[in-house]
Amino acid sequence: MDSAIQSLAKQGDTKMHKILLLIFTLSLGALAISCTKAEAPTKKLTIAVIPKGTTHEFWKSIHAGSNKAAQELAAQGTQIEVIWKGPLREDDREQQIQVVEGFAAQGVSGIVLAPLDNRALVRPVSDAQRAGVPTVIIDSGLESDEFVSFVATDNRKGGSLAADRMGQLLNGKGKVLLLRYAEGSASTTEREEGFLETMKQKFPEIELVSTDQYAGATRDTAKRASENLLNRFGDEVQGIFTPNESSTAGMLLALQDIGKAGKVSFVGFDSSQTFIDAINANQLHGIVVQNPFNMGYLGVKTMVDSLLGRPVSKKIDTGVMLVTKENMSTPEVQTLLHPPLDQYLK
Repeated sequence: MDSAIQSLAKQGDTKMHKILLLIFTLSLGALAISCTKAEAPTKKLTIAVIPKGTTHEFWKSIHAGSNKAAQELAAQGTQIEVIWKGPLREDDREQQIQVVEGFAAQGVSGIVLAPLDNRALVRPVSDAQRAGVPTVIIDSGLESDEFVSFVATDNRKGGSLAADRMGQLLNGKGKVLLLRYAEGSASTTEREEGFLETMKQKFPEIELVSTDQYAGATRDTAKRASENLLNRFGDEVQGIFTPNESSTAGMLLALQDIGKAGKVSFVGFDSSQTFIDAINANQLHGIVVQNPFNMGYLGVKTMVDSLLGRPVSKKIDTGVMLVTKENMSTPEVQTLLHPPLDQYLK
């Protein structure tokens, strides 16, 4: 009798064990489904991408990269819309502030911003954050930590690469001028300081004859500033460094106009077909090239990851390298020089 009771009890325990195991399994399945649903957005994400300007090739590459990110995310099931809007001129602080404020007021999901002034954009970004609209900063820094992530070039390293190239071209001796870009632009300031630091540390016999003049926001203002510098120092300098696309373009035009292109060692920054042609013609002896396509791509991806509750890095380096006539034909450099703009800017 006792053994029969014990047998029934064991059978009951086995059945209970199976029931509990089934409940546990179903609970895990429900939890997994719940987690998946929590990660997927319940409505379309709207990401506003705000560049410093909209005319230079650099910003077109960032636009294309952001569109690629949107297409990939959509293919993975994330409903997303990328809105591209920025000032026409890279010195129009008020217009960029208005664009940030406008998107914050609209209640977009997030902002990807290249601040054209590291101080003037602090308040608008902070206000957007308080309104529930987070910001990923790209390209150029902000004097604040109220952002999700900083996705950019190591600009100080870029300036240092330019200095190394200049020192090599001049064999460590000569006179050099630096045409700066614009006050308040954190990215170009970092490049300029990286250039000056490396020149002073590694090439003490190279004299820096001018380091305090600014090109301004456009190719035309840069050309005028270049002409002024060349009128003052053109007969004595052996080397020139310019820290972005517009300053490089303006200086190249000024040198061509007076017949000195190719007669002075010239290192620029950023890429365009004009610069590639100038390198092939020995009028430009190196450009430090960023990866703006990757910057736009990672800016949007990082913003979406953050909105979906995934961990993101506070700072992401998008890469930088020196391009010369010697390495320009390599696959790595060709990819940087010719991003797939047509594919993503239709």
